[in-house]
Amino acid sequence: MSVTENLRPEKVFHYFEEICKIPHGSGNVDQLSDYLVDFAKKRGLACIQDAWKNVIMIKEAAPGYEEEEPMILQGHMDMVAVKKPEAAIDMAKEGLRLLVEGDELYAEDTSLGGDDGIAVAYALAILDSDDIAHPRLEVIITVDEEVGMDGARQLDVSMLKGRRMVNLDSEEEGIILAGCAGGARVDWSLPVARTEKEGKRYDLKIKGLLGGHSGAEIDKERGNANILMGRLLYRLGKEMGFYLEGLEGGLADNAIPREAHAVVLVQEEDGNLLEKTVTKLEEELKGELQTKDPGIAVEAMGMEGKRSACLSGEDTDRLVRLLLAAPDGVQAMSADIKGLVETSLNMGIVELKEEKAMIQFSVRSSLESAKKALIEKLESIASMAGASQEIRGDYPGWAYRKDSPFRDMAVKVFCRMYGSEPQIQAIHAGLECGLLSAKIPGLECISIGPDMKDIHTTEERLSISSTERVWNYVLELLKHKK
Repeated sequence: MSVTENLRPEKVFHYFEEICKIPHGSGNVDQLSDYLVDFAKKRGLACIQDAWKNVIMIKEAAPGYEEEEPMILQGHMDMVAVKKPEAAIDMAKEGLRLLVEGDELYAEDTSLGGDDGIAVAYALAILDSDDIAHPRLEVIITVDEEVGMDGARQLDVSMLKGRRMVNLDSEEEGIILAGCAGGARVDWSLPVARTEKEGKRYDLKIKGLLGGHSGAEIDKERGNANILMGRLLYRLGKEMGFYLEGLEGGLADNAIPREAHAVVLVQEEDGNLLEKTVTKLEEELKGELQTKDPGIAVEAMGMEGKRSACLSGEDTDRLVRLLLAAPDGVQAMSADIKGLVETSLNMGIVELKEEKAMIQFSVRSSLESAKKALIEKLESIASMAGASQEIRGDYPGWAYRKDSPFRDMAVKVFCRMYGSEPQIQAIHAGLECGLLSAKIPGLECISIGPDMKDIHTTEERLSISSTERVWNYVLELLKHKK
């Protein structure tokens, strides 16, 4: 039995459920890309699938709309695939387990991928219908947006005729986005050496944090488990000698880490002091985050075994100091738009491997110069610790256009449907509008979407009623004539 069969709009939720049956985390989209191609072929639609697995589908204008300007509908097929630590699901191989609660759709123990599966579902529902009024439709579904917009960067759009685009990658109904930040991924690599050590082993955990999207939620100043783990390890180093055996935290560079854990070795006589130090720091953090992130917990659990391969004392010290020194969170607020974050970064992933420690950041700014300056700051900090830095997935911002006839039309349609004005905003998160605007001269964009909350987390929820209202709004945009 279909989980969504009683939900409206029926076709939208049908295709959303079909998408959710196919694993499609970033870097694992081949199966979904092929599904889209097969969908287009079965309906006789023009379709292009490039070497990166991006898909473009084209449907000619409905009768009476042949003379209207073409419209581009755009979204991405990859999702941030995260799960609860105890969840018995392999998200690289298994589909999501959808559930409905009241007006909300969610996935059991995992992220939902409404960002941006809902864009794909909207597009497929439109392409699969013969009773929707629309101009020539050019549907762009990209890959790997969540890990640096690599698909949009590689996409050839020379065959497209549209100069109006609706990006369906936003998460708040009633807001029309008209600009966004640029960003980049920054990777640190710190070489380390291991040696056999003996002592009392502890598993240290920081957990219970809210996490969230590193663009949309960064201004809430929630706890970053990786940063807080650096603080804990540094505190332990001040109290006693220890060796670091293992360290990991975070699941995606653009998601604020909710959990981190480390395995350390201390002298037998220092066990009680370690536990007291952990308890003391937990009390401090609970006080600091009681409003912003009240669920934080810091734990220390004794482990079996007395010997293990650990980092040398020097390498342990270098890595801990690097974690503690790294900037994180909001760096500057916009002077032009009240409440808008201008520049930020998020230490999303930390992983200690056999011969190196890897630290990954998501850097964002609406000012290209500020983004560059922050990346240079990171490079300086890394070099002082003997780490190397690599930049990937660098993408431009989407500049606000003062004059946009297409946006003006979208506002008029919204007012007619909703009986109120939409909010026109820019956001700190990244959208593919910037990259595509650079490729398509004269492109006018808006970004819209239904209400979603806690995207990129296991608490992600999609509003069912909002999905229907935004669907109707999209249809009105397509129906509108000059």
